[in-house]
Amino acid sequence: MNTCSLSEFMQTLTPWLSSDYLKKASLDNKGHLILLFTDGIQNVYNIDDCTEPQLKEILDNLKKKGIQVED
Repeated sequence: MNTCSLSEFMQTLTPWLSSDYLKKASLDNKGHLILLFTDGIQNVYNIDDCTEPQLKEILDNLKKKGIQVED
């Protein structure tokens, strides 16, 4: 699991914001953001300065980019 700030997460995620790279995104029951990449790699992020509404906004933005989001 990677612990980071929201700005660090967004910098890390920016190059991969495409359904060519990201297969699915979801939140677990602890509020961790889980990203599944098309190559089968799964990364779990604990964004330590982010509220639940901000996390849901991230998921909404991923969905708008054509990435499957699991509620």
